[in-house]
Amino acid sequence: MQSAIRIRTKVLAGNKFEIQLPPGSVGEEVEVFAIVPEKPQGGRRKVLELLTEIRSRHVSRTVEEIDRELEAERNSWDN
Repeated sequence: MQSAIRIRTKVLAGNKFEIQLPPGSVGEEVEVFAIVPEKPQGGRRKVLELLTEIRSRHVSRTVEEIDRELEAERNSWDN
């Protein structure tokens, strides 16, 4: 029967890691899998991508529409 051992370890300098197997393993051939965690997506975006997205959201608004929205917002402050 094939056995498996799950070990968590940290990457050391030089992009190396070290594992220690149970006694009785000397001379045996083993297969090692290293699963590298994915880095989170979405935290940082390219500035040009962000500017393009912002511009695309407001392309259809005219100066007059923006002025009306600003005026309505200012008027809401007085209430």
